[in-house]
Amino acid sequence: MQASPHCHANVSEPSSEEITSGGEWEADIISTVEFNHTGELLATGDKGGRVVIFQREPESKNDPYGQGEYNVYSTFQSHEPEFDYLKSLEIEEKINKIKWLPQQNAGHSLLSTNDKTIKLWKVTERDKKPEGYNLKDEEGKLKDLSTVTSLQVPVLKPTDLMVEVSPRRIFANGHTYHVNSISVNSDCETYMSADDLRINLWHLAITDRSFNIVDIKPANMEDLTEVITASEFHPHHCNLFVYSSSKGSLRLCDMRASALCDKHFKLFEEPEDPGSRSFFSEIISSVSDVKFSHSGRYMLARDYLTVKVWDLNMETKPIEIYQIHDYLRSKLCSLYENDCIFDKFECAWNGSDSVIMTGAYNNFFRMFDRNTKRDVTLEASRESSKPRAILKPRRVCVGGKRRKDDISVDSLDFTKKILHTAWHPTENIIAIAATNNLYIFQDKMNSGMH
Repeated sequence: MQASPHCHANVSEPSSEEITSGGEWEADIISTVEFNHTGELLATGDKGGRVVIFQREPESKNDPYGQGEYNVYSTFQSHEPEFDYLKSLEIEEKINKIKWLPQQNAGHSLLSTNDKTIKLWKVTERDKKPEGYNLKDEEGKLKDLSTVTSLQVPVLKPTDLMVEVSPRRIFANGHTYHVNSISVNSDCETYMSADDLRINLWHLAITDRSFNIVDIKPANMEDLTEVITASEFHPHHCNLFVYSSSKGSLRLCDMRASALCDKHFKLFEEPEDPGSRSFFSEIISSVSDVKFSHSGRYMLARDYLTVKVWDLNMETKPIEIYQIHDYLRSKLCSLYENDCIFDKFECAWNGSDSVIMTGAYNNFFRMFDRNTKRDVTLEASRESSKPRAILKPRRVCVGGKRRKDDISVDSLDFTKKILHTAWHPTENIIAIAATNNLYIFQDKMNSGMH
């Protein structure tokens, strides 16, 4: 598959889904997006605690453009608001992360978490209904046993397709602080969950206990200098995982070395240039997301202004650094005042690890081709979401002469931000969450449709 930002600059066949379904607008803001392992399903979580699953339509001979459309498959309430009476704290229902489990049978399983509680959900289809019970009538009520004079064999009759979502496990009481990430291990038996100060290892079948594998909480909280911001298991080695910190470092840990992975196996940290140090240096160097490449050879780390690619075999410096929105350096003061400087942007690899995607402000998202070093800025908007529309590259200019379609850095809308993005595991299909809208763009240039 050839994937490049240049091709995505000519994306056609974008489609958008808007999942506003009543309630307050705030509750509809999408807080996480995740494709399953085949890319046939796409799940979103929102601030109202709901999970919406979209399913890809099968290819139609009559409409070759029809393939790739994602339609709502199932919607369910995953989390409800809770209250911690011991701490007098309200625990909001917002879904922080969703992770799909590799498919083992006809059903699908996913983990979803809010700040405190992780839940395992099973998604199954039912298109047959049993009829002819001996002890129950058609409505399911028990019959009077004295009226049962003969036995019959129940039969399965076809019925309308029903998607059933049922909670299988609830992993509660594992975290004192807010859960920021969950990651399923390649052994398909365990997963980890990380909060600000600790990472726990869970077995998918055991809900009442977890094993603490990282604990950076100091004896005196006044000595606290950094927090854990994200963590992920290696895609192939079940003993390796990485976690990022608010100080801009990545720590690779090996669970074979010791039970408690407080001592990292490798530290990936770029030394700071004393000449460029400012009041904002530590804030903007905080890593908001870390992702292993599909090959497992590289790690992608997003901080406020850049996205960096690290080679697992080289700790001294990143092998690639891409500037996301360097024009914001002069605006850090106002971004600090309106709290935007603390926004946590995610990043994603394409299926072949050749292109990187991450979000920005003004509903812009950025793509970087690692081979050609080309980059492009695209916009997720209502205009670009009409079927067969073509995404036009956007440019932000800082003072001086401006081309017709350029947008001035002073007119960027910082309330429109793309924090959550996901890339189909094998194809050029991307999902972009822009506040309460989900945009799905697909590249027809490389999908063999023409």
